[in-house]
Amino acid sequence: MPTYFCVFLFWCVTGVSVSHAQECGKPPMGTRIVGGEPATDGSWPWQVDIQVNGVHVCGGSLINEQWVLSAAHCFPTPINQASYTIYAGRLQLNGFNQYETSHSMKNIMIAPGYNTPQSGNDVALVQLDPPVSWTNVIQPICIPGSGVSFSEGQSCYVTGWGDIRDGVSLPGVGTLQQVVVPIIGQTSCQNMYQTDADILSDMICAGYQAGAKDSCQGDSGGPLVCQMANGTWVQAGVVSFGLGCAQPNHPGVYAKVSSFSDFITSIVPGLQLYGGAPQACTGGLGVLLSSLATLVTVQLLR
Repeated sequence: MPTYFCVFLFWCVTGVSVSHAQECGKPPMGTRIVGGEPATDGSWPWQVDIQVNGVHVCGGSLINEQWVLSAAHCFPTPINQASYTIYAGRLQLNGFNQYETSHSMKNIMIAPGYNTPQSGNDVALVQLDPPVSWTNVIQPICIPGSGVSFSEGQSCYVTGWGDIRDGVSLPGVGTLQQVVVPIIGQTSCQNMYQTDADILSDMICAGYQAGAKDSCQGDSGGPLVCQMANGTWVQAGVVSFGLGCAQPNHPGVYAKVSSFSDFITSIVPGLQLYGGAPQACTGGLGVLLSSLATLVTVQLLR
């Protein structure tokens, strides 16, 4: 039995990956934002810049070589795909970026049921043309499985090139901004917003009751990421909406990524979720694999 076939069968039967796929959530270079600070090259290697006709409109995050996770409201319908350009490996919005690559939009998939950010389902997947190549400054973020949760008070980061306060654009060369924001529980967030907005089950909040630090216009679609106990960075949210920027009792509201794990894996086959079960082979091949499991293990151990 050829070795490569044994390896394939072993992966399908056991769920153990023997490939050399890029590991997500591990920035090789180290670890619109209000109250933030400039990031450094490679700190957030999954961050992408989404532009329309040469103008920055939104952020997004790389989840594999071909697909970017962003917000549905960044792509109004009808959409002119040819007008979009996605930049990976970018640090400065208006300056020189030695390591950036540019990509066209090959396809766009909007989460079912999306209408407005306030009504939920504010998630989109963008297919890149051509796919990215992994480098020290271009890396994927991990996507959580449906059972992964982020605790209230957990410190996370939101990144983007959006306004630094209401109506004030990022100045100078426009270096990517980063800011620490704590997760706010759904009940606490609803109590802050009161009747101004409904915080739905597919949303997650992050920020401060006093305001001062937040995402803002132009950060939409960008990632809210949290470092887990094992050091891996996982995307908890997608910048969705808020009332103003960094206003008291109005923290940022994000699409909760774990609520969309089924949608994401239905579009991006083979994507391994953080905290999710390994994908298994199914159908007639699965029956064959079960009968050959012992043989495969013997072959691999020789």
